[in-house]
Amino acid sequence: MARQIKEIGMTWTMVGGLLGGLGLFLLGMRLMTDGFKYAAGRALRGILERSTRTPLRGLLSGALITALVQASAMVTVATIGFVNAGLMSLRQAVTVIYGTNIGTTMTGWLVAAVGFDFDIQKLALPAIGIGMFLRVFRGESRAGHLGEALAGFGLFFSGLDVLKGIFGDLGQSLQFTALSGYGLFSTAAFVGAGFLLTLLLQSSSAALAIVLTSAAGGVLGVTDAAAMVIGANVGTTITALLVVLGATSSAKRVAAAHIAFNLITGVVAFATLPLILKFLDFLQNSFGLGAGPATELALFHTLFNLLGVLLLWPLTGTLTRLLETRFLVGDADESQPKYLDRTLTTTPVLALHALTRELARLGKMTRDLAREAISSERVATQSFQQKSETVDRLGEAIGDYSSRMQQSNLPPILAEVLPNALRVSRYYSEIAELSLLVGQAHQQAKELEHAEIQTAIHAFNSRVVRLLSSIDDYTPEYPTEVYDGEMKELQSAYQSLKSRLLRSGTEGRLPVRRIVEQLDTESNIRRLAEQADKAARYLQTLLDYLEQNGAGTKVTESSAKAS
Repeated sequence: MARQIKEIGMTWTMVGGLLGGLGLFLLGMRLMTDGFKYAAGRALRGILERSTRTPLRGLLSGALITALVQASAMVTVATIGFVNAGLMSLRQAVTVIYGTNIGTTMTGWLVAAVGFDFDIQKLALPAIGIGMFLRVFRGESRAGHLGEALAGFGLFFSGLDVLKGIFGDLGQSLQFTALSGYGLFSTAAFVGAGFLLTLLLQSSSAALAIVLTSAAGGVLGVTDAAAMVIGANVGTTITALLVVLGATSSAKRVAAAHIAFNLITGVVAFATLPLILKFLDFLQNSFGLGAGPATELALFHTLFNLLGVLLLWPLTGTLTRLLETRFLVGDADESQPKYLDRTLTTTPVLALHALTRELARLGKMTRDLAREAISSERVATQSFQQKSETVDRLGEAIGDYSSRMQQSNLPPILAEVLPNALRVSRYYSEIAELSLLVGQAHQQAKELEHAEIQTAIHAFNSRVVRLLSSIDDYTPEYPTEVYDGEMKELQSAYQSLKSRLLRSGTEGRLPVRRIVEQLDTESNIRRLAEQADKAARYLQTLLDYLEQNGAGTKVTESSAKAS
């Protein structure tokens, strides 16, 4: 009885140690990701923007950044943001995805190189202490966030040390070699185990750490562990799939590229597993490397990902063209956001870039609606109503996205400028409402039987239409001094027209009721121009913030039109 109680106690100790070590590992990964995201986010955007101009540079930058920040999801989200913003083509994004898969292999090398040939606590504890000291005393500065990443680095290795001890003890009493005697079926089962482990942990890095430490502790044989590494690599596709549910078409295409790469690579690695392991044995024997299981598995992980890149590299163009013909349903619906992606809300500046691009698209739609209402004496009521509802739905989506951004951990300056996005959206909504009123007025009213007054009305309306068209084509440096003059002249023209209409009423040349109706219409047209001007000015504040924070190529409303 006492022996049974002791065995139960040992079992719970091991389970608790496994959970604790895994928790430390995941917490460390989370802190590293968040710390690097805020400390190096601006540099990340700059590197991605400059280093993806050729496919090879895209591959190398994806691999390098992922290896440094240990967060392929962070790089993937940034890539999606650049594709959504039109700063990166899908083909460039695909090569970055190739690189991120190579970069993720760095986790295995860290486990192999540091986790078993070094006293981890000599590195981990000082990293945690120094990192938290920086985070507490430097706050939200770049040094503070780097401290958070450093503390995460220490927790990462502390968790690894716990896992190392747990699997070292388990290796003496628990082995899975008996499950390896069923050939291909056994290999497939271990691949499935690696897939499920990644799915449960939502982290291929954590799954790889468990596999490598269990192999080093003797719990798993190298062949079985290699099969689990394949499964863990494929398991990341489910994470990518879950992330882009309900996302934009661009995000779905990037995720589909990631899924295609991992699935094809996994199938090839599974089919050639014995050959790859024999090749690794040949290398070790030829060069006398004497590597342990963890190093051999890290090399295996790197090798089959490189093999996947070599296989898919010549097919990148074909894959890109195929993806561009998919996920078109959302693109056909104008009321659905084209640039907003919920995966970007964790990277505030990229989210603001997407939000600004969507606002530019909404602005173009509302000004088109306004020009149609002003220029047409008769509008198709049903079609016009549908366009107005489309603008309303897109405005609501933008408002919801802005609210989600406000709930995230925003930098103070961004928190101050973000409300301007809601102001811009509200102005566009008012333009749509005014356009509907103007269109309905033109539908019901008859032309004034006074040539001089009618000419003045057409002249004023044409001035507003030209103003709306010029805003469509403005550069990011919105020339406020020019539009100050334009708006003053427009107000003067409106007052002149108003005086003419009132004078014609007092002189009895036009019915008073008809004059009041026309004045209401012209007042709404004037307000249209005012709202368009205000929206452009507030949108400029967002553009200024993006430019000052290195968010990449400037967003223009004409670019939204072109896209």
